[in-house]
Amino acid sequence: MNKSTKTYVLKLYVAGNTPNSVRALKTLKNILDQEFQGVYALKVIDVLKNPQLAEEDKILATPTLSKILPPPVRKIIGDLSDRERVLIGLDLLYEELSEEEKADS
Repeated sequence: MNKSTKTYVLKLYVAGNTPNSVRALKTLKNILDQEFQGVYALKVIDVLKNPQLAEEDKILATPTLSKILPPPVRKIIGDLSDRERVLIGLDLLYEELSEEEKADS
């Protein structure tokens, strides 16, 4: 499946401007710019300013990245510094591996 046909809807929950929150946002924007090329919508939610949103979405730790679309919903907790883990969590790396396997067949 061509990844450009999908739109990813993401929410990043942070707690103010802590070093982990800043690093997570910077890392995520880098990944999105390189891998998603404009086919995403990102909403950054500061749980200190909007605790009800974190409670509604059952966010227990920050930073947390939540992939809403395409299904299934996935959550990645931490500063997102492990790029491979983030790509796997977003189902992007798996698709790339699947496409490579098909190309090899």
